[in-house]
Amino acid sequence: MEQRARERRSAHRYELHLPVHFRISQKGTAARWGAGVLRDMSTGGLSFRTRKPVPVGSHIEVIVDWPARYAETHPVALQVTGFVLRSDSGRTAVRVTSHRFRIDSNLEDYRATA
Repeated sequence: MEQRARERRSAHRYELHLPVHFRISQKGTAARWGAGVLRDMSTGGLSFRTRKPVPVGSHIEVIVDWPARYAETHPVALQVTGFVLRSDSGRTAVRVTSHRFRIDSNLEDYRATA
C-alpha cells in the first residue's frame, strides 16, 4: 500500500528518447505542428520535451518515429491521440486516448511546421 501511495500511475512508464512530431487542435484556431523528443510513455500517457509550451486541455496528435522498419525499408511510426494535461519548463504531459502503429512510406508529411 505504501508503494501505491507514492506512485499514482496504474501503468509502468518506459523511458524512451525518440523524435516526435505533434499537431495541436483547439476550437477557433488553426491546427499547428511542432516537434520534440519523447521522454517516457505508458499505455495511459506520455511525456515529451519541446521548446514552446503546449496549451493545456488541447487535443493533440503525436507521431513517434519508431526505431524499427517494416520489411527493412518502410518507416514505422506510433500515432497517439489524447489531451494535454500539463506543459511547463519544456516538458509536456499527455493523457492517451488512442494509439496505433503506422507503416507508411509517406511519414515525411508529418514534419514540424511550427
